[in-house]
Amino acid sequence: MNLSSLGFFRSLNKSNQQFAVIGLGRFGRSVCSTLHRLGYEVLATDIDEKRVSQALTEEITGHALQLDSTEPAALKEAGIFEFDTVIIAIGNYIQESIITTLNVKEGGVKNVVAKASSEVHCKLLRKVGADRVVFPEHEAGSALAQTLTKPAILDTFDLDPDNSIVEIAIPDEFDGKTVAELQLRNRYGLNVLAISNRHDGVDDEKFIINPDPHKRFEKGSTMVVIGHNKDIDRLPI
Repeated sequence: MNLSSLGFFRSLNKSNQQFAVIGLGRFGRSVCSTLHRLGYEVLATDIDEKRVSQALTEEITGHALQLDSTEPAALKEAGIFEFDTVIIAIGNYIQESIITTLNVKEGGVKNVVAKASSEVHCKLLRKVGADRVVFPEHEAGSALAQTLTKPAILDTFDLDPDNSIVEIAIPDEFDGKTVAELQLRNRYGLNVLAISNRHDGVDDEKFIINPDPHKRFEKGSTMVVIGHNKDIDRLPI
């Protein structure tokens, strides 16, 4: 999963949302580092004290604790149940991953994202309450394939296997046309979420959210659309 996400999401004002990341392997460290760099409050935990110390030394998170996430009392004492979103990055230890997911959901966390290492693991995580299950290696490979075959797609966020949110360079044939004129919903089945804002040909890296139907597309800027992957593939990019 590309947690730096779309420029569109980065342009939004930060909320007070806080994240806890359980597991400081390669995936967990990447999640912590990206969220921390984006300015969010992150608490990292791992059962291995060396990994916790390393995360603090390398400053990939503001806070880190050593704890056993299979123990509900330890999670409660650390305040994990108070977080908005908890990412469970223990993908290679299936039993610990499932128990931790169950503990966190039973503790009342509304949004739990869990890493899976197989389809069976994914099904088990969903059964114990995971709100979203991710396959980081698969998603990274998919994103790489997209950039190699469709360089106009600048970033992508998979909602599920069939639907995505993508940031796309404005195609030449869209240049100068308005949102209403292009009728992307009727022609392609896609909805435009945002268009990058440009002043006198200069992109200020900000986005116009839910653009007015009379907003014109400009070559060199980008748009963020949501829809079925097959419809996205039909765009002239």
